Amino acid sequence: MRHLRIFVAVADELHFSRAADQLGMAQPPLSQAVRRLERDLGAELFDRSHRQVRLTAAGMVILDEARDLLAREERLRMLAGRAGDGGLGTLRAGVPPDTTVATLSTLLAACAEHSPGLSVDLQEITTEEQLRLLASGGLDVGLVHQPVDVTELRLGPEVRVDLGVVLPRTSPLARLPEVGLAELAGHDLVLFPRAQATGWYDRILDTCRAAGFVPGRLRHASNPEFLLALVHAGHGVAFDQGPVARKEPRVVWRPLANRPLTQRTTGAWPSGRSAHPAASHFADLAADVLARDRTATPRGHDRARATPEPRRPWSVVYDGSG
Repeated sequence: MRHLRIFVAVADELHFSRAADQLGMAQPPLSQAVRRLERDLGAELFDRSHRQVRLTAAGMVILDEARDLLAREERLRMLAGRAGDGGLGTLRAGVPPDTTVATLSTLLAACAEHSPGLSVDLQEITTEEQLRLLASGGLDVGLVHQPVDVTELRLGPEVRVDLGVVLPRTSPLARLPEVGLAELAGHDLVLFPRAQATGWYDRILDTCRAAGFVPGRLRHASNPEFLLALVHAGHGVAFDQGPVARKEPRVVWRPLANRPLTQRTTGAWPSGRSAHPAASHFADLAADVLARDRTATPRGHDRARATPEPRRPWSVVYDGSG
């Protein structure tokens, strides 16, 4: 390719000295490069028998092909650079099952805006499964609920959201502006299955016991709709961020006094050279989206940004089948 660039420069100038000046090199090595190219191709490219250098018939045929090859080489380098920066290819990203449709839509739209050439393979996966896939190479980046074992992982900005309690609308506690954990004593508790996020599950129960709330019975619900149905039917109370519960008129959401339960969500990806170049950028975008959609603040990371001004929700609809 270097010899082709030299050939094109001489063909444009039809003068060896001017071509050498254009390329910033001495004339002797330039002439040698042209001679080597001619030997490799088995044809003379320039007619040097006159005072002015001219292209031979072979040179005129080769010139267009040489320009095309050089243009394709430039595009190849550009594509390689974009892929190396994470702007092309496919990013396999995991999100927790409790991620809302609005958050998924906004996150996909943000990825498309910032990296239009990148295909994001978004998968709904529990925190524990994400950790396993990140370790085995089956996932490039994930959004996990802390606390988790961060061995061999890099973490992005942490987003914190205070949880409240979901109660049946008929509960006497529903009349309170906020509810203390101790006031939930005697109630059953509806939680996500422990296998989804072991560390966060145990943290919730430890916090409840320390505050005087020991659930009479634990019920499990992976689906937010099923969780709300159990609460409405009087099978327990639940902890939630608020937006989903507020859409169900048969239950109420109340803040917890002193904010004892804070859900911490963090982007995580493998450390080392095997990491996908777009993983950290995805973690940053996800933190911004979560902070905006949940009115939370990303913290604990040097790339964290201040909470953006509230904006209208994206009108994009997320197709969960993809």
